[in-house]
Amino acid sequence: MSHSTYNTQWNEAQSQIRELLEYEKAPETQKPETDRVSAFQTVAVLYIKYTQVLRKLEECYYQIVHPQKRIVLRHVLDGTMGRILELKNEMVNLEFSEYHFFDDVLSDMKLTPSDIEIPVPRYFTQENEKDIKDRMKLMAETLAKYRLDDTGDKKENTKMSLEEAIRIIQVHERARQGCLRAKFMREIRAQEEREKMLSMQGASTMDPDVASTIIQKVWKGYSQRNKTLKLREKELIFIGMQASSDLPSNHKDSPTNKLARREEERVMIQSQHEREYHDALVSIKEKIREAEGPDIKENMQDQIRQWFIETRQSLQSNVLDPSGLDDGTALDARGTPLVSSQSILPTMRVVPQPSLRQRRVWS
Repeated sequence: MSHSTYNTQWNEAQSQIRELLEYEKAPETQKPETDRVSAFQTVAVLYIKYTQVLRKLEECYYQIVHPQKRIVLRHVLDGTMGRILELKNEMVNLEFSEYHFFDDVLSDMKLTPSDIEIPVPRYFTQENEKDIKDRMKLMAETLAKYRLDDTGDKKENTKMSLEEAIRIIQVHERARQGCLRAKFMREIRAQEEREKMLSMQGASTMDPDVASTIIQKVWKGYSQRNKTLKLREKELIFIGMQASSDLPSNHKDSPTNKLARREEERVMIQSQHEREYHDALVSIKEKIREAEGPDIKENMQDQIRQWFIETRQSLQSNVLDPSGLDDGTALDARGTPLVSSQSILPTMRVVPQPSLRQRRVWS
């Protein structure tokens, strides 16, 4: 199937999740239910619907090749599985059993038991493929080691002489010849009985016309059954319930094999895009650092420099006019003094007092 098919299927699953969330958050469903059977029916319906959503999301996650989409889809898939486990726990608490029967719910929803089977997510094996192979290799080596030890013990315990081996072979050969003679004698007796029955019945007196009628009847029934089977297959193909293909199911160009090959190709494309995505995260970061790093650094330096100039100007204005402060000390946001009043006083400009002669001139 194409990319748009899985995108559409993902959108359908998302819309179903939104509908389920709205249903669960509705005031009507928040009320406690006193009837155990009714409560189980409500939880069972939610369980079945979330299972259908899980099947769609798992298939989308298995076939979508876009790395960013798969990351988002993985979160939704894990959340859906968690919600299914919560509903399963509620059903166990309601029925006190691990096994549940959804016959009534399935008949109301027009579903079959196969529609609510929870699939094992295929990414469990894909992401842990290396660990699984290592584990299987270790098990194979362990079994081979112990199997060799067992066979070695058996060889030591089952040693026999040449005369005993010849006697065993002779016994088996005599038994084989006896079975063949018994079978041959049984066939001879069956043949004698058939000949005896035919001699007692006499020669056949069936009319040739009757015999031909019987043969025609059998042949017409056989041919009509074949025609009916072909008409049935054509009808199923016409209504879309059977694939229209003249190829056998095991042929390499059959639709089933084509779909399997296409799924394998998409899995390979997934792994390739995943590697490219992780490599791009590093390479793009380095490119941005090389291309835009100096500009970003210069802008940050300009901002720090501008802040320093504005802060210095505000401190100088507070020093010349310390009325806004309690003791003429500038404080930062944490309340620590930036410039003490003792260090400010020596830097303040002292205004010279007029001399006595200047005072006389002015007066």
